[in-house]
Amino acid sequence: MRYCADLPADPAIRRILIIKWSAMGDVILATALFEDIARAFPGREIHLNTLPTWQKLFTEDPRFQKVFAIDLRNPRGQVTAAWEWLRQVRHQRYDLVIDLQCNDRSRLLLSLLALTGCRIPYRLGNRQQFPYNIAPAELPQPAHTIDRGRAALQAGNIPATTPRPVLHIPDAHRSHAQDLLATHGLTPGQFAIFLPGCNVHGHLKRWGADRYAALANQLYQEGLERIVLIGGPDEIEECQRIAQACGPWLVNLCGQTAIFDIPPLCEPARLIVANDTGTAHMAAATPTPMLVLCGPTDPRRVKPLGDNVVTLQADLPCINCYRKTCSHHSCMAMLTPSRVLQRLREFAR
Repeated sequence: MRYCADLPADPAIRRILIIKWSAMGDVILATALFEDIARAFPGREIHLNTLPTWQKLFTEDPRFQKVFAIDLRNPRGQVTAAWEWLRQVRHQRYDLVIDLQCNDRSRLLLSLLALTGCRIPYRLGNRQQFPYNIAPAELPQPAHTIDRGRAALQAGNIPATTPRPVLHIPDAHRSHAQDLLATHGLTPGQFAIFLPGCNVHGHLKRWGADRYAALANQLYQEGLERIVLIGGPDEIEECQRIAQACGPWLVNLCGQTAIFDIPPLCEPARLIVANDTGTAHMAAATPTPMLVLCGPTDPRRVKPLGDNVVTLQADLPCINCYRKTCSHHSCMAMLTPSRVLQRLREFAR
């Protein structure tokens, strides 16, 4: 079986389904691939299948004529959800399915479609095995999500060159961001943004409030007018601790922003410092220089997309452990504020 084809050149491909379910960072990374696909298939009908949590990211996205979401992760309704997924996909009669999820569940569902007589001429994935008939010969190692996706697209002769996430920000969120910038006197190029939190279940990925506060004070002393904190409900306490250790020049917006407010707030900033968190991928949709601090997670796998993004990680035998508990947290303790400041000086001038 041949696992490559010139898909954009096939006029019989009129309706395309893209599958991308999770997680937040991976979905945002995949928006660069969505852009590549939309450019390769102008005038074709493109649908996106994602999870209900992420559907709101694409409600005003002109690249998709249909976005549908099914909760395939609910353990109490998996059979019902799978049946509904099969019903909807069968009904649409797709000519090409691009599986950017490529996990056991997506392969199983696509296999069930084929085994029950639903013929989809092209099924693109990242393995040269059933149910795919378009796939790369091998994947780059270590396999960053974006590299796996790009390799899969290239097997179908779909150019994969978009350099950073592409999100379509609703006008209401751009307006809200402008209001926040004006209200807090945030002058373009004269403030930094910190994304100091992460999901509460991944607390070891946090650099720590004391270190962020020390870095904020150092940046202020070196001439930045403002430091801005952005975070969600899980990060309110962390941001409050940072604010309490800083002066009135620190702007704590934690809990005051929606996910779509982040790119227009980050775009005029001089620099961004972030943990390995989903909002860092949102911020990467802008060209603003960003430093991502990595400890238990591998920067070769989790780095946000863009040549404006760099990572910093301590050199320890236990890095990339992906553990949820740790007695010493040395990987973050070794990233001192002075070391982070020096890395910022090197690339965010």
